[in-house]
Amino acid sequence: MRTLIRLATVSAALALCAAAAHAQERLHLPILVPITGALALEGQSQRDGALLALNELTTQGDTGRFLRLSHAVIDTASNPQIAVQAFERALGADPEPRAMMGPIDGNSMLALLPLAEREKVALLAVSGTARLTELGNKQIFRFFPSDVVVKAAQARYVVEELKRTKVALVYQNTAYGQSGNEQLGRWFETLGAEVVYRNSVPVTTKELSGVIAQVRDSGADVVVLQLHSGSSALFVQQAARAGLNLPIVGGSALHQPSTAALLEPGELKGVCAETASAPAADAALADFAKRYRERFKAEPDAFALAAYDAVRAVMQTWQSGKAVSEALTSGPIKGLAMTYESDGKGNMAHDAIIVCYDGTSRTPVIAKRYARPHEAARR
Repeated sequence: MRTLIRLATVSAALALCAAAAHAQERLHLPILVPITGALALEGQSQRDGALLALNELTTQGDTGRFLRLSHAVIDTASNPQIAVQAFERALGADPEPRAMMGPIDGNSMLALLPLAEREKVALLAVSGTARLTELGNKQIFRFFPSDVVVKAAQARYVVEELKRTKVALVYQNTAYGQSGNEQLGRWFETLGAEVVYRNSVPVTTKELSGVIAQVRDSGADVVVLQLHSGSSALFVQQAARAGLNLPIVGGSALHQPSTAALLEPGELKGVCAETASAPAADAALADFAKRYRERFKAEPDAFALAAYDAVRAVMQTWQSGKAVSEALTSGPIKGLAMTYESDGKGNMAHDAIIVCYDGTSRTPVIAKRYARPHEAARR
């Protein structure tokens, strides 16, 4: 019996020593984001949210075990080839990273998935492109709801709340746009609405008056957008000037304060958007928004908060001594935007909200909250 007790004591001591050594191990977390290119606005929000989390984890007393935390920000330029180069460059760090923050654009994320699997590096994502988590990759962890989730909320709001059934759908010719087009088409069919007009536009397009004229002639009673930030602002602005007079329900880019800043409040009247959270408009997130404003002199958005929650989730799981990918699938993780939990495919976020602008302010109000809207919509 004494021998067993001694063995148990030695085992416990060894476990404590291993945990202590792990706690003091330096953790390097590269942040791969588009700081330039077509998605620079979204990428900047993503970067700043991650940096805020890293700064707090490094300086706050309750996270002293991460005093040896380091990071690097590498621009992916909204380009899959440059994203691959950034990933390879990040791998050369000392110590080698166990996790990376991946870029927000779906095309770049798709290019990085095989590399993350090959290197066994957990790839944190805030991209909504549905296909990312449909390829069986065990290294992706998406902390922003996929298009399967948010498009269900977007379509349900159009049909159930606005009572609109004739949809003009305008989407970007990117992986993100194509993902939204597919999911929205599916949900509108499920909900009994008809897509009467559908058009894909490049991110480089600067004139949408022709598309808006076609929307007007289509007989649509609502416009649904799946566009990146710059294109979203362009469509809303030109639709307002053309007097389109239809409600517009956009994708998550339209909830961004940086997108709203490109428009006059009056141009935003009747505009709504789906998103995961709205830190600038949600009283429950006021403390996060205050800290973000103080550090970056800008308004936070859902991409910033998702990146913030993703970084903190990695740090919370690090203390377990498990591989990051294993720890992130072990159970629920409480974040500021929501509680995250893996569905086994890498989707961690399952809730969505709709925000709307009243035409007097660039700050929207939360019009509707959805818990797992894709599941309810199927019933």
